[in-house]
Amino acid sequence: MIKSIPTFVKISALAVLPLSLTFTAQAQNEQQQALYKIAEDISPKRIESDITTLVNFGTRHTLSETESDTRGIGAARRWIKSEFEKISAECGGCLDVYFQSETISGEKRIPDPVEVVSVIAIQRGSTDPERYVMMSGDIDSRVSDVMDFTSDSPGANDNASGVAGTLEAARILSKYKFNGSIVYAALAGEEQGLFGGRIMANQVQKDGWRLKAVLNNDMIGNIEGVNGVINNTTARIFAEGTRVTETTDEARTRRFTGGEVDSPSRNLARYIDNIADQYIENLDTMVIYRLDRFGRGGHHRPFNDLGFPGIRIMETNENYTRQHQDLREEDGIKYGDTLDGVNFDYAAKLTGLNAVSLAAMAWAPNPPANVKIKGAVQPSTTLMWDIADTAQNPQLSGYKVYWRHTDAPQWEFSKFVGKVNEATLENVVIDNYFFGVASVNNDGIESPVVFPGAAGSFGQ
Repeated sequence: MIKSIPTFVKISALAVLPLSLTFTAQAQNEQQQALYKIAEDISPKRIESDITTLVNFGTRHTLSETESDTRGIGAARRWIKSEFEKISAECGGCLDVYFQSETISGEKRIPDPVEVVSVIAIQRGSTDPERYVMMSGDIDSRVSDVMDFTSDSPGANDNASGVAGTLEAARILSKYKFNGSIVYAALAGEEQGLFGGRIMANQVQKDGWRLKAVLNNDMIGNIEGVNGVINNTTARIFAEGTRVTETTDEARTRRFTGGEVDSPSRNLARYIDNIADQYIENLDTMVIYRLDRFGRGGHHRPFNDLGFPGIRIMETNENYTRQHQDLREEDGIKYGDTLDGVNFDYAAKLTGLNAVSLAAMAWAPNPPANVKIKGAVQPSTTLMWDIADTAQNPQLSGYKVYWRHTDAPQWEFSKFVGKVNEATLENVVIDNYFFGVASVNNDGIESPVVFPGAAGSFGQ
């Protein structure tokens, strides 16, 4: 949890406006209360129903049947699109729903031409529609042989759970209006090489989206680990460190200023970790300082590859006998990713974590841009940033400065400084802490913290 400001720290009078007394009652504000309700309204029954429907398509392998209405990847994606369209109809057409596709061929796992088709639904923001946050799950499934597209491959947890969670988040969040836009994505071709994510990430870059967060959900329903642990109270958030797009000059600067553990993906993960603490009952999230599980990958990676902030949310204890397995029983062990391996209450809990995080970021103002810091050989530290565009961010109340010890995993200290573009922390030596800035809306809802410089930037 964030600690109160130490008594020896003062904020520069030049940089600070008087604090608003309204911040003493933030917990009673409308949007704050709505975040608790969003978490409560996620339905395990609806998630169970959606996972069951996806399992009943038999297989959702990327190379499987596309013409049938009852079996294969084609039937699955058409059903997902129809569900998003139903949700949109119930909110007066608030979602833009479409297929996104590209023909892939000549790849190890897709040697012959195959149309990889994802389903995208966008809930446009009211004041800043070109700022996006995104939740995704993967449509496709597989068995032991990654090229076997005919055998039954239920894919109940991997990853019908992620798609079902994305649909349920859309059902709940479509009842609200937000300043920024929210994207719900059912991505295809993950098991064959992350193709759906690659296609979408490339299009996002081409279209110039201001994409601030990608929340990839891949396996959010299993609580019984192959290690014998049964636990429904923890989850993992995987977040890469230094951006892969970092330039040589940026790396040279980072060597002297820090930022290895303060990429936007890492601070996005810290943000979601705090959301879990505050809004999700009986859930402790572990921020893992890796892009993904050891030597493995997921659909957030194509976005990370292009420099967008992205993380993976998933269960803590995996069961490998239920992943990528032919349906069979050997030596008394049942193999296969079937419905009985999914805990729907747990899947709902992780879906709630996603939904609340998306809502908070979409209600919050744009994360601070062009954050800079100075204070070398001085007894104080000064942070500077650009004031957010007032037309896009009419909800902006001001900014909050954060700092922590350099070996601390979470932000420890903070101070609201008002609607200013500069704040000085007197007697806080720059060498001893890491620093960041978050934007705050009128209900006290914050953006993720932005670390100064290119290493921590969320963009404009």
